[in-house]
Amino acid sequence: MEEMFHKKAEAMRRLVEAAEEAHLQHEEDPDLQYEYFNAVLINEADEQGNTVELGKEFILEPNDHFNNLSVNLSLSVVQVPTNMYNKDSAIVNGVYWSEALNKVFVDNFERDPTLIWQYFGSAKGFFRQYPGVKWHSDEHGVIAFDCRNRKWYIQAATSPKDVVILVDVSGSMKGLRLTIARQTVSSILDTLGDDDFFNIIAYNEEIHYVEPCLNGTLVQADKTNKDHFREHLDKLYAKGMGMLGNALTEAFTLLNDFNQTGRGSMCSQAIMLVTDGATQMYDSVFAKYNWPHRKVRIFPYLIGRESAFADNLKWMACANKGYFSQISTLADVQENVMRYLHVLSRPKVIDHEHDTIWTEAYMDDTVSKP
Repeated sequence: MEEMFHKKAEAMRRLVEAAEEAHLQHEEDPDLQYEYFNAVLINEADEQGNTVELGKEFILEPNDHFNNLSVNLSLSVVQVPTNMYNKDSAIVNGVYWSEALNKVFVDNFERDPTLIWQYFGSAKGFFRQYPGVKWHSDEHGVIAFDCRNRKWYIQAATSPKDVVILVDVSGSMKGLRLTIARQTVSSILDTLGDDDFFNIIAYNEEIHYVEPCLNGTLVQADKTNKDHFREHLDKLYAKGMGMLGNALTEAFTLLNDFNQTGRGSMCSQAIMLVTDGATQMYDSVFAKYNWPHRKVRIFPYLIGRESAFADNLKWMACANKGYFSQISTLADVQENVMRYLHVLSRPKVIDHEHDTIWTEAYMDDTVSKP
């Protein structure tokens, strides 16, 4: 057993070293044109029988080692989330330099035939998979997959964390803004794993724990708890004025008290602020609860197209080692939510000694047979 785990760790180490070297040698080119093997489009033709863009021929053969799926043992394929442009400059550049992983994938498989799938998930959103395989959409014609939402990505990218999500439910949040806010919170929950702890607090003139039975504590971010909180999100309605200062005070107090119990992640802490604006900077609150050490990061999400109060939220993020994002439409939600992971992963990137992160067994049925 020990030897098996050692082989898997060595295979991963070789991929990490190859990825770091390839990225280091690559010079970003905003005009780069590169035809890659897109997992969804390979071997596809239009109504006239012409090969579609990124749909060039990709040889696939059934292989019993991969449950008789048709695969290509020489090359990997790349999947790009549905909400992203396949030929976006950042995507194309990332795909281009990560082509260097193909020979490492093949070498790893030759060294250890017990390996099955090998993955590379990029912070840009693209997902490289070896061996190459054709992806098929579901019955609705979509592929709802983003590698950055998978447990293996989240656990590897960030440390365990305690998170309090503050949701503005004042009167100005009525209508579409509240709908976007609900989706934003739900997407934040998607990024939390079993090693994380969280709670959700709605605020206007008063503080409302979304789940009243869990007042004043944090809960493990397992699937059951996250689904339970999502049900309560639908019960939120907007009215009154938003007293953000009281909400921030409650969040800081909750994080501090829970940390004292020794039951949390005992690692990173963050406050996610979902609101349509802040009329002041609340520096007195931060001075009392978070400065000078700034142990709690602040991640404000400004909901809506208005930016009258954006400066205050940007200041909060900057002054508390966080990140500011503006979400104008439902289509903007996922990509903007993911950005906080990049911030929390910085300490791991800076660390030259990369730890091997082991997650529970990963099984994914996203790739369906035609």
